[in-house]
Amino acid sequence: MHNAVMIKSRKKLHWQTFFIALVTAAAFFIPAMIIDNGYFLFYGDFNVQQVPFYKLCHEMIKSGNIFWNQFTDLGANFIGSYTFYLLGSPFFLITLLFPNSFVPYLMGPLLILKFAFAALTAYHYINRFVRHSESAVLGGLLYAFSGFSVYNIFFNHFHEAIIVFPLLLLAVEQHIVDKRRGVLAFAVFLAATINYFFFYGMVVFVVIYWAIRLISGAIRQNFKSFVNFAFEAVLGLLMSMALLLPTILAVTQVGRLSEVNLGFDSWLYGRTQIYANILEVLFFPPDIPARPVFFPGADVKWSSLGAWLPLFSMVGVLAFCKTKQKHWIKRILATSLVMALVPILNSAFFMFNSAYYARWFYMPILIMSLSTVMAIEDDRVDFKPSYKFVLLITALVTLIIGLWPDREGDKIRLGIYTFEEDSLMYTLRFFGTCLIALVSLLILNILIKKYRNYHKAFIKNAITLVAVISVIYSSVFIGCGKSHSFDTTGEIIPNLIEGKLELEGDADTFRIDCYDCMDNTAMFLGYSSINAFHSIVPASVVDFYEYIGEERSVASRPDTDNVGLRPLLSVKYLLNREGGDDFETDGTTLMAGYTYLKTENGFKVYTNDNYIPMGFCYDKYVTESDLDETADHLKTNMMVKAILLNDKQIEKYGHLLEDVQIDGYYLDNESLSEDAQLRRDSACYDFDYTKTGFKAKINLEKENLVFFSVPYDSGFKAFVNGKEVEIERVNHGFMAVLCSKGENEIEFRYTTPGLTIGIMVSAVSFIVFILYLIIVKLIRRCRPARYLGEWPEGERLAEYFENHPEYDACDLPDLNMAEVEPNDDSDYGATIDVDALHDFLGDETEDERE
Repeated sequence: MHNAVMIKSRKKLHWQTFFIALVTAAAFFIPAMIIDNGYFLFYGDFNVQQVPFYKLCHEMIKSGNIFWNQFTDLGANFIGSYTFYLLGSPFFLITLLFPNSFVPYLMGPLLILKFAFAALTAYHYINRFVRHSESAVLGGLLYAFSGFSVYNIFFNHFHEAIIVFPLLLLAVEQHIVDKRRGVLAFAVFLAATINYFFFYGMVVFVVIYWAIRLISGAIRQNFKSFVNFAFEAVLGLLMSMALLLPTILAVTQVGRLSEVNLGFDSWLYGRTQIYANILEVLFFPPDIPARPVFFPGADVKWSSLGAWLPLFSMVGVLAFCKTKQKHWIKRILATSLVMALVPILNSAFFMFNSAYYARWFYMPILIMSLSTVMAIEDDRVDFKPSYKFVLLITALVTLIIGLWPDREGDKIRLGIYTFEEDSLMYTLRFFGTCLIALVSLLILNILIKKYRNYHKAFIKNAITLVAVISVIYSSVFIGCGKSHSFDTTGEIIPNLIEGKLELEGDADTFRIDCYDCMDNTAMFLGYSSINAFHSIVPASVVDFYEYIGEERSVASRPDTDNVGLRPLLSVKYLLNREGGDDFETDGTTLMAGYTYLKTENGFKVYTNDNYIPMGFCYDKYVTESDLDETADHLKTNMMVKAILLNDKQIEKYGHLLEDVQIDGYYLDNESLSEDAQLRRDSACYDFDYTKTGFKAKINLEKENLVFFSVPYDSGFKAFVNGKEVEIERVNHGFMAVLCSKGENEIEFRYTTPGLTIGIMVSAVSFIVFILYLIIVKLIRRCRPARYLGEWPEGERLAEYFENHPEYDACDLPDLNMAEVEPNDDSDYGATIDVDALHDFLGDETEDERE
């Protein structure tokens, strides 16, 4: 045989990766599910958002109520509000195969699947750059069980982004290097559909990734290829418009998304502990959200700060970067670190939002996982210096934070975190986290010393150890989180998930109020409520709450000082959680006008004596200038007395109503009760929500405006007695329509803004996509077959790379998933397609090879 490269089929270990990750995730989720009677419950956002949102959306879609949702805050655009959380998720679609009552049981199994798919997609990306598939298995596990992934169990819907990102990078590689067409467009469609928020950050990272790979000479792209690349990217984006367009129109109304860092805040974090926190998460398992023990002064409790690689920490990353000084991977990681440390660059992944988030860290973590396994494969990489450095940093952080004295008043204690309310719990959590990090490094040291020169044994043992350590630290993480939860078996499961609360009356005609209850209690119980923990709501809701002095960032939790708010928003019942703060003390309720009704399903139930049904009329109006001078907490009292109109509306409807002079009225509880009775006497006698909005009936003694405490939204059209009428935005965020004397049938029909156009754009784009694939296939059939040749005679693969140090074997393209081996005893193989290799190196023409 002459001196040439032999090609043999390469082992495909993707399903092995999936299975190992599946078992690993099951090992720490299933015990928690057993404790909670088959459910997986955590704490905070997971319990109060992920579980009820899944259940609500499942029920809405199956019943066809996909336009306006009355159970989200005061009412919301269903599609615009839930694409961020789950509507584009394939895992949510799985739940549609099951009855609604079974959905809460699926939360744990779906998370197990998500971890397994994250490992699978990472495997496929990493496998392009390594010589052995076993290395890609290890890299996939490092990515799937990184500190970021485990931290974001708290935010269940973040895992879809973790899964799809490796596919997006893989598609970029396949499009540019392998010249595969269609994969990029489909990957962009998938990423944009699954979660628009994370997709934006992915686009930013992909641009950086592409630019660095190009500048480093790792890839080559001519103008024609770039145009095709851009075409597929845009086509994929257009294919996602069915969900993306209505979502964009909804979220751009939310004012807090437009806040941008300016001045020094653009370049320096105002809290210096953030810098230490960013670096610390590279060396330690993650803090639990909202209860940090490492750097509480950073005040980034829900930012998703996590990046630790189980077992390896930063050892492999630093070892690789030290050896490969000008490698594209080092440049990407260095760029990522700089962006993480500069506020305005960090915010570039979130449309320059001023709030601090680290929710893009999964992207450099994939590259960190790749660099770790590439370091393992390269015998030239020396782990000792980086190991010593990582061990030193880990030990120093442990000693300084754990034993450095801190002062509070006259008290001095060892441990910077020890003045927290539950100092023993924080102490155990801190040292437990540090112990996992340190023991992992000690185990890694043994692994390196014993198996560094035996690649297969090293990888095999590393896979086992990563899985075991992932189970241990994830179990600790979940256990610590659950310790801060409401009582799952005593409250959440019996009272909310499985419990029922029967309230008298047509539920469409009233809302409920919840005092010292778990967030989104009403959503669990199936009632509309003025309390909501939800990030995406109509702009009119935010405007209204800001106007009356109530904060509305991610939640609606109106203060009890705002008594008039309740009758204005048709609150009929108030729930007070047993075991919570008492709403009633010595026979006096916290807000006047409430009467105790009963105790049921873990709640004390009170009726609002000033309840007004949905849809009512006024006999007076108040001007904006007058109401602006009223104390914030009394503005809603006046809105019960008189409707708030702007100057233009007063010109149109002022003759129907009496002008109120605020100085002439007392806005006390007695006056509120009298005004509520007047509004109740003028209310609709029939009100129902429909699949497209709501309808009502009212009998008027004279022509008048009928007010509905439903948030104003451009998607509504109103019809009175079958004729379309103008909708007025009144009371600083709600809707009213003019009705004539006598019987009136009112109907509000809602169409999701942008949905129809979005569906049309997606449909046309998919047709273009299919035609594009057909054309590509026809063109390739007309071209002569390319010869998959041998390596140039007389030059072995290992020798080539010794003579061409500007190239790295691990950068080579992979078209046919073949393993290339020199015909000598060297094991310096690489995953390549020989024809694609020559294109990559550009050292021979096709004719010369033939």
